[in-house]
Amino acid sequence: MANAPIKLLIAASGTGGHLFPAIALAQELSEYDIEWLGVPNRLETQLVPHQYKLNTIAVKGFQEKFGLGTFRVLGGLVASVLQVRKLLQQGQFQGVFTTGGYIAAPALIAAKTLGIPVVFHESNALPGKVTRFFGPWCHAVAVGFKVASQYLPKANTVYTSTPVRSQFLNENSVKSVNLDIPENARVIVVFGGSQGAVAVNKLVRQCAPAWFAAGAYVVHLTGNNDPEANSLKHPQYISMPFYDNMAALLQRASLAVSRAGAGSLTELAICGTPAILIPYPFAAEDHQTYNARVCTEVGAGFCYQQSELTGDILENEVLNLINFPDKLKQMGEKAKEIALVDSVQKLAHLVQEVVES
Repeated sequence: MANAPIKLLIAASGTGGHLFPAIALAQELSEYDIEWLGVPNRLETQLVPHQYKLNTIAVKGFQEKFGLGTFRVLGGLVASVLQVRKLLQQGQFQGVFTTGGYIAAPALIAAKTLGIPVVFHESNALPGKVTRFFGPWCHAVAVGFKVASQYLPKANTVYTSTPVRSQFLNENSVKSVNLDIPENARVIVVFGGSQGAVAVNKLVRQCAPAWFAAGAYVVHLTGNNDPEANSLKHPQYISMPFYDNMAALLQRASLAVSRAGAGSLTELAICGTPAILIPYPFAAEDHQTYNARVCTEVGAGFCYQQSELTGDILENEVLNLINFPDKLKQMGEKAKEIALVDSVQKLAHLVQEVVES
C-alpha cells in the first residue's frame, strides 16, 4: 500500500461559486483519491456524482434569531460532525479541502478532532463567518482576493485567486459562441450567477430597446426562476436560462451586466470583460459589494446597488460605455489584473504541501 494515492475529502456545496473552484481543484489533483461531501438536493447532486463519490449530510446554517430553532440547528451540527468524523476514519482520509458555506463547519470540526489537515478556500473579498471563525484552525486559508487576508489576521492565508472551470483555460473552448450574432456587433451579456437574478432581468428588459436601437445585441441568461423570461422578443435579443460555454460568451462580450459573486467576477477577470455590477442585496453581510469594490477600484467596472438602480440609469450607463470601445478595452485590460490564470495550480500545490508534509 506504499504507493496508494492520497485520500482527500472535498467539502463543497450549494452554488456554482462553491462548487466550480472545488471541481477545478479536484481535476488538477487527478492523482488523488477524492470523495465529496455535500448536502442533499443541492447543485452538487447534479455536478459531482458522475465524477466523484458523493457523501451527503443534512446541515443548516445559523441564520435565524436565537430560539428553539437554534438548538435544532446545533443538534444537527453535532450529528453532522459525528457523521463526518466516522466517514473520515473509515475512509482513512489524509486531508480535507473546503470552499466554505454550511458544509464547512462539520467537515472542519471533524477533521480537527482527528488531527487531519485542512485547507480552506475563501473566494470572497469579505470572508464569511465560518471562515473568520474557523480560519485559525486550518493549516492554510487560500484567498481569492488579496484584500481578504486583512479580515483573517490569525489565519495562515495564501493568495491563490479563485480557480475557474477548465473551459476558461482551454483555447478550443473560447473560439466560438455558436450564436446568431454578426461578427462585428457589440454584445451585452447579462447573467446573475448560478442563482439567476429576477430583479436584474426586469431592469434589463426595460432597457433593452434602447440598446437595440444603438445596434447592440443582448445575450440574456435569465436563470430558471424568472416567470417573465420569454416576454421579450427581438432579432437582437437572445434569451436562455444558462449557456454552457461561458468562457466563449464572456470573451465575445463587449460588456457584461452581472451580479458580483466571487466566481462570476473571477471569470470576468480571466476573460478581460468589463462589467456593470449589481451586487445581490441579500447576500450574507453584503459580501458581493465587497467583491465588486475589488473590480471598481482597479477600473474594471462600475457598481450600482440594486435599491438605487433604475431603468434609466442602467440604460444610459450601458449606452455611455458601448459607444466608447477604447474605454471598454481599457476596462478589460484592468479586469485581467484581478485574477491569476494559474490559480488552480497554485491551490493544488498548497493542498499538496499541507496534506503530504
